[in-house]
Amino acid sequence: MKNKEKYFIRLFTAFVFIASLLTSCTKDTFLDEELKTQRNNDFFETEDGVLQLAVGAYQRSLAAMFGNEEQFATTNYGTDEFHVGGDATNSSWNNYDASFGPIVQTTRTTSDIPWDRYYVAIGMTNQLISSATNIESTNPAVKRTALGEGYFLRAYNYLKLVRQYGGVPLKLEPSSTVELEFTRASAEEVLAQVISDLTQAYDLLDNSAQAPVKITRDAVAHYLAKAYLTRASEINDSWNSGTKDADLQRVVDLCDEVIANHPLAPNFQDIWAYTEPDGANEFLPELILSAQFSKATHAAYSNFHHVAFTARYDDLPMMRRDLTGMRPYSRLAPTYFAYDAYDKINDSRFWKTFRTKHRVNRGGTFDDGTFGPVEYVPGVDLGILYIINSPEDDRFEFTKNNNNPDILYNGKTIPHVYVAHAADGVSLLAEPRFPSLSKHFDSARNSINDNRGMRDEILARSAETYLMAAEAHIRMGTYAQALAYINEVRMRAAYQDGEDRSYYTDGAEAYPTSDFSQPFEHNSYMNENSYYESNNIPVTTAATDLMVTSISDLPEEDEAIIAKLGYASDYDRMLCFLLNERSRELMGEWHRWEDLSRTLTLVERTRAYNPGAAPFIQDYHVLRPIPQTFLDGVYSSEGAPLTPEQKDNIQNPGY
Repeated sequence: MKNKEKYFIRLFTAFVFIASLLTSCTKDTFLDEELKTQRNNDFFETEDGVLQLAVGAYQRSLAAMFGNEEQFATTNYGTDEFHVGGDATNSSWNNYDASFGPIVQTTRTTSDIPWDRYYVAIGMTNQLISSATNIESTNPAVKRTALGEGYFLRAYNYLKLVRQYGGVPLKLEPSSTVELEFTRASAEEVLAQVISDLTQAYDLLDNSAQAPVKITRDAVAHYLAKAYLTRASEINDSWNSGTKDADLQRVVDLCDEVIANHPLAPNFQDIWAYTEPDGANEFLPELILSAQFSKATHAAYSNFHHVAFTARYDDLPMMRRDLTGMRPYSRLAPTYFAYDAYDKINDSRFWKTFRTKHRVNRGGTFDDGTFGPVEYVPGVDLGILYIINSPEDDRFEFTKNNNNPDILYNGKTIPHVYVAHAADGVSLLAEPRFPSLSKHFDSARNSINDNRGMRDEILARSAETYLMAAEAHIRMGTYAQALAYINEVRMRAAYQDGEDRSYYTDGAEAYPTSDFSQPFEHNSYMNENSYYESNNIPVTTAATDLMVTSISDLPEEDEAIIAKLGYASDYDRMLCFLLNERSRELMGEWHRWEDLSRTLTLVERTRAYNPGAAPFIQDYHVLRPIPQTFLDGVYSSEGAPLTPEQKDNIQNPGY
């Protein structure tokens, strides 16, 4: 790509109608459905206009991506953590095959959708910054808060763009007419703008607003640290040597500032113990910023992502679809990296992240051909069991039925059992069944098939802040300091003394708040995991220890991954350990593709662990293709469409 070559695009803007797009992204505000489309830009010269524009910019920048499928397609697919589950919709984003490119067809997430969403949001933030700057007002809610929010949200969108595409056009002024001339900036220029905007937001905002609902100085500091860390990452090594040392120290300083104000929740489970929209766990001190959803706003915009990670369960004998089981779109299934990266005996996070048991909720008689017919009672008996065991476990053959009479529930065999490591070598990859990642589950929905979720989506929490500080220390070569930050996160993940390791909870607990009344016996959800069945150890409630004291003696599961990927140097081993830890803590939280891309580990890790992507992924896939719709809209200075060669000069290499 020639970063400085100028082209022209026919860009039609409609920011004079932005007021018609404004919807609330706060917990206590919902705009009346009053016709506002006849307003012109004069409205944005008023304090009310600026404040409403800020509300709309929140929704467009933070929440809009969760209304459809592009959020998981661009951040979770095509990595070492997840592959295509039981439904291949959007599989192009995972597989990197011939269908993936400037035009992505036959999926719900075409290549232009995320690109366009970011730029629509940027258009709104440009108007917000301009209006808040130019308005004659002494109101601090306008001149400091709204302006700081505008700078933050513009930077947020450009940070997403540069981490996905590299250099992109920088549009920093609002538009009211057709514009023709644009320049694709370099990644260096885009990141400089992101850091500049975030620095301005940092100077304007304080921590008086309510986190994670509103943007605070701590939220700005978290993302400013992320921007510096991105600039210091391997994907930018061709030009970042002059800024790297200072950037890394700045990452540590900013992270320390945020950590001081956002203590970790005492138990990892607390973060996911969602019981109602706007409930207590959506306001934990660990949370820094969230995309906001609620009962009040779900008719206007809602959260789709409770369905994406859910395996099919409702098509099995004695099972039915229910509110607590979610609507199983089955888009993403965990890879074996996701299973084997955890110490499943001592680390609680796997068992608090994935649902491994489903209760019978239809009932009936089942005969597995071995134990004879058995009557199963809905709301009582166990219907589906996932055994997520160690590779050395030879207790099971792969089977849909329980072939181990030592594992019973209520004295009965379990009709549907799926085993990660089976004695005959057959894996879960052979089945559209898998333990569902449940971090986004939401049973407060209005009906069994309603996709309109009301649960907030966590965008930033201090566990990640710890891990960013650790990564900065790894890059500086101060490994002992890095371990100190990592150990804070790991020790929170350890089992506490007296803790019931078989206890499980997720967002299904919100079902009593739904407008839909569901009898208890119809619920497939249950407060148990398969910890003891999977690990085959005696019941214990002793505390566990996940402390790592030496870089030469990393945990067994990490050493296995390091060996598989062929790392040897201290730096490579520690960065691998850090990326593994990010998975264990942040699995399915919208970070993974960008983390692997910026560290240039995407290709090797995906080839090692993602069976659908392994045959096709290439080095150039560390950046996304520039959408063809954009390229086809670009014109030369003579007013003619670009030639194929000119389009190639704009496009990222390889596409």
